[in-house]
Amino acid sequence: MQKITIAAQMFSFRNYIKTPAGVRNTFRRLKQMGYDAIQLSGSIAPMPTADLAAMLRDEGLTAPTSHSFAKTIVEEPEKEAERLLQLGCRHTAYPFPHWRPTGEGEVIELARELNEAAKRFRAAGVTLAYHNHSIEFERFNGRTMLEILYAEAPEIDAELDTYWVQKGGADPVRWIETLAGRQQVLHLKDYGMKPFCECGDSVMMPVGEGNLDWKRILDAAGRAGVTCWVVEHDGDTSDPFGSFASSIRFLKENFSR
Repeated sequence: MQKITIAAQMFSFRNYIKTPAGVRNTFRRLKQMGYDAIQLSGSIAPMPTADLAAMLRDEGLTAPTSHSFAKTIVEEPEKEAERLLQLGCRHTAYPFPHWRPTGEGEVIELARELNEAAKRFRAAGVTLAYHNHSIEFERFNGRTMLEILYAEAPEIDAELDTYWVQKGGADPVRWIETLAGRQQVLHLKDYGMKPFCECGDSVMMPVGEGNLDWKRILDAAGRAGVTCWVVEHDGDTSDPFGSFASSIRFLKENFSR
């Protein structure tokens, strides 16, 4: 498989990155595990952009992608793009709807907001993608919310999340293939089952420890043009460091070179 960037999603470490010292320590631990990149998130401790950029350089990490605040994406795209470019980041994702559509018309309205934001980000040199959860697989007049969004917002890229696609009752491989050429970044977390878990009948797992077919998924991702795998484990674990170490070990032993 071709050379790929493997990044760690920082939201998974939200309890450890509340201070600049915590951010630096987390960066250092991720680098020691073998990660060369991170995905920025709004959970990182507030600090001047220049300080965060210096911290990334000091710890030998890049930030090729981010999750920006949803309202900031639609209300201040140029300002957010300028900040991201100072960090060497040319890709960001809309992480979750800042208002919840309840019908087809409202989904189309949200899509048009995002399409306009995507145009403004692109003009500034940043790609805007949509990061899904499971809510986007609700159907309105025969189409899922995600189908409507991508049809009505042609300027927006995809940032599919393997766990949430499966949780929504869909096939991650089919969605990756459907959006071929329209996605640079793929979120990797595994889908497992644990009886009597308070989170429900499905749980997030380290990559390789659940039930997803990673060969099919990552082969499809390679054909679709994905260049960055973002490891995430944002729930169901008391030890994200252990999970991320297990995930990158599995990926490097089986899929990357």
